[in-house]
Amino acid sequence: MDLETPSRQLGRFLLVDGHAYAYRAFYAIRELSSPDGQPTNAIFGFAKMVSKLQERLSPTHLLVVWDAGLDVKRTELLPEYKAQRPTTPASLEVQFPQILDYLRASALSSLAVEGMEADDLIGAYSLSAASSGWDVIIASSDKDFMQLVRPGIRLINPGDKLERLWTDAEVEQKTGVQPSQIVDYLSLVGDSVDNINGVPGVGPKTAVDLLRQFGNIDGMLGGVANIASARIRAAVDTHREVLRRN
Repeated sequence: MDLETPSRQLGRFLLVDGHAYAYRAFYAIRELSSPDGQPTNAIFGFAKMVSKLQERLSPTHLLVVWDAGLDVKRTELLPEYKAQRPTTPASLEVQFPQILDYLRASALSSLAVEGMEADDLIGAYSLSAASSGWDVIIASSDKDFMQLVRPGIRLINPGDKLERLWTDAEVEQKTGVQPSQIVDYLSLVGDSVDNINGVPGVGPKTAVDLLRQFGNIDGMLGGVANIASARIRAAVDTHREVLRRN
């Protein structure tokens, strides 16, 4: 794992996707409870994973960020946005206050803003910090964060057994496109996790081919006539508004 960033002098800022790690801990450790029978699997797993991040990355600053509602503008544009997601298991829900207690007892900062998703807060903090000269690392398994990768911002994915710090090279290896094209890529293929449909018939390979040809969606929509496949050309042309919304 490459931890060296000699050109960044302000420190290392680690942003942890709180719900992603809490859910991961909850499902990784199935049976664990206190003497009085209260579930503690998520608390234990979360604390262990955060401690491991600290040991490996040695951040000078750490912030755990939590979801606190869906973005209103997104649900207005797409009422079914994330609507398919099941409710939080009761045995996990009751552990969130204890996870926050652990963070306070460990002198670790956490943040939730009513009506805002953690993605947006992490995006704002990471871009602001990186532009000021911080070394930023985002800890999450959420593929949406790949769009943020650039000089000064890297990712660490708890599901990556190689425990790499992802740069643009790892993003391109994973998806076939650059971080700056991730929004365009997901707009084309859709995102079942967020309940967002893409263009019918456009899968990952076709999306990569289109973005290599046109660079981005604006370029593609301006040059639809140059799409070789008549089927894909028709699908893209009839789903212009879907692409712009996405």
